[in-house]
Amino acid sequence: MQPRESRLNAMRIAKPSAPFVALLLAACSGTVPSARPAGPLPVPGRVPVPDQPANLAPVRGLSAPQLIARFGQPRLDVSEGKGHKLQFVGPICVLDAYLYPPERGNGAATVTWVDARQRDGSPLDQASCVAALTKRK
Repeated sequence: MQPRESRLNAMRIAKPSAPFVALLLAACSGTVPSARPAGPLPVPGRVPVPDQPANLAPVRGLSAPQLIARFGQPRLDVSEGKGHKLQFVGPICVLDAYLYPPERGNGAATVTWVDARQRDGSPLDQASCVAALTKRK
């Protein structure tokens, strides 16, 4: 390498770019934003449950014996914690009924949520499944 090229390369390396200089100057400005304490995190209460269609009103609020009287013996009967799931299967659909005890006081667990699907897992209108299972009985 020749001496002239060597000097040019040294200048290229030593020559700072404009953004780099601006960053250095900003870091040396001496003003630091004051830290604020984080506010308290909200404590979640009861998680709101979305409303289900009104045509499921005949199923909501039923107890396990009432569901069995309406749809027959469930294929699955699973308890987990305070919850209870009954699964009913018909020729066209599967209905999962979720029962929970009242939030306050004592009492029998009743249906608070219903989930329905076709036997192959495809979506299905819940009311149609309830109607199909009721006709089956």
